[in-house]
Formats: sequence, structure tokens, C-alpha cells
Amino acid sequence: MVEWFRGIAEAWWFQQGITAVILVAGALAGVETYPEIVERWHGVLSVLDQLILAVFVAEIVVKMGAEGRQFWRYFLDPWNAFDFFIVVVCFLPSGGEGAAVLRLARLLRVLKLVRAVPKLQLLVSALLKSIPSMGYVSLLLGLLFYLYGVAATHLFGPNDPVHFGRLEISLLSLFRVVTLEGWTELLYIQMYGCDAYGYDAFPDRCVASAPMPLTAVIFFVSFVLIGTMVILNLFVGVIMNGMEEAHAEQEAQLLAEERKQTATLESELQDVREKLDAISGQLDRLRALAAAPSKGSVAAK
Repeated sequence: MVEWFRGIAEAWWFQQGITAVILVAGALAGVETYPEIVERWHGVLSVLDQLILAVFVAEIVVKMGAEGRQFWRYFLDPWNAFDFFIVVVCFLPSGGEGAAVLRLARLLRVLKLVRAVPKLQLLVSALLKSIPSMGYVSLLLGLLFYLYGVAATHLFGPNDPVHFGRLEISLLSLFRVVTLEGWTELLYIQMYGCDAYGYDAFPDRCVASAPMPLTAVIFFVSFVLIGTMVILNLFVGVIMNGMEEAHAEQEAQLLAEERKQTATLESELQDVREKLDAISGQLDRLRALAAAPSKGSVAAK
């Protein structure tokens, strides 16, 4: 029975079928965002949703059955635990607050596609491996934001209270700068003063115009160079390093599986050789027994 479950779990048609069901589940989640379609085809959509849920339950049963009596080994794979969690959440009551949770669970089923596509799984594994290093880079970026935010509030707050009037507003404006979204507009306000640039929509907020051309250029150019060109590229470097580690682990896992399959084949071949040797020995004994009477009769003559 275990071999039967294992054969199904490893079959290409089973894996491709699960991928197709995941795609249908994703399309169904998108269709359900249109109230008029839901109202008209509520029955059909409900049946499809139940069928999709039944397929995912069957997938869990097959994979657990492939582990035999040690079914708990199914949960050793984090992706299996994630799939199990999604299916369990889908069985929550659909009324009241549970409806929002159920819709979210249906949406999460699309993430099963990450498990079905090895390349996507590699990318997600690389991101997860990069989280610790990204934390330190984020800490460095946070310190940079705080230092520049405090400096910007003191330097540009009187001239530009809309963007740098308070520390939290300054931090938000610096986030805009680091993404290079209209950062030159903020630069020009500090260079020419709020009475000459940028405050046409709310002139009453411009009460202390103070142009600072040199200071503004040094401040914004240095922040863009450090924040965007250096630190944000560190994130890219960390993710690339995580990609290399994840790829190396994937190759090592594939190599281990190949060695395991090779060892299994060698063991099976050895068993076949032993059985053939045993059969050959039995045949030799039968030939010897068959030849023994002939020799006796010859001696009698």
C-alpha cells in the first residue's frame, strides 16, 4: 500500500495535475472579486471550490500515505506543513469574521504554485536564507534614515514644513528620495526656497523661506549616493548570495537523492544476484541428483 501511495506521489501526472488545480484555484480567487459574476454563478463557483479543496485533501492523504507508518515525517518538510495549514484554514466556518479568513485562505492556495515550480521554490528559499543578512543591512539603512531625518528636520523644517516639518514626515520624505520618486522636487524647494518653488498649492504654509543651494545639493546627493547606490545594492548582493547558497543546497539534495537511488538499485541488484546464485545452486543439485541413478545403473551392469 505504501508503495502504491509513493508511486502516485512521485508520478509526473500527479504533480502536473496538482499544478493545474493550483492555477485553477488562482483563477477562481480572481473571479470571486467580481460581485456580479459571484452572484450569477455562485453554485458553480462553490462546486469548483469544493472540488479544489477535495483535491488538496487527497494530495495530503497521498503524501502522508507515502510515508507509511511514519506519516508524521510529512510535516518535516516546511512546504508540506504550509500546504496542510492552508487546507485546515479552508475548513473554518465561512460565516461572519470567518468569511474574510476563508477568502484569505483561498488566496493563499495560489502560493502552492511556489512548491510546484522548482525555480520559484529556489527563489523563495534564497529570500528566506537572506533574511538574517538583510536584517543587518536594514539596521544600517535605518540608522542612515534616522541621522539624515534628524538633520533634514533641523535644516529644512522651517523652509519646507510640508515635507520636513517633523521627524516622522522627514523620514517619509527620505523614503521618497531613496526610491528616486520626485526627489528633485524636494531638492529644488530647498535650493530656491518655498516662496519661489513648490508651494503654489499652499502658500500659507511657507512662512520662513530660506534657500540653501549648497547645503541642499550636498545633503540630497550624498543621501542618494549612500542610500540608493550603496545600501540598496547591498540588498541585491545579499539576495544573490542567498541564491548561490540555495542553489548549492538544491544541487546537494539532488545529488543525495541520486546516490540514494543508486544505492537502492545496487541493493536490488545484489538481491537479484543472490537469488540467481541460489537458483543456480538448486539447479546444480538437481542435475547431480538426476545424474546419480544413471551412474548406479552403469555400475550394476
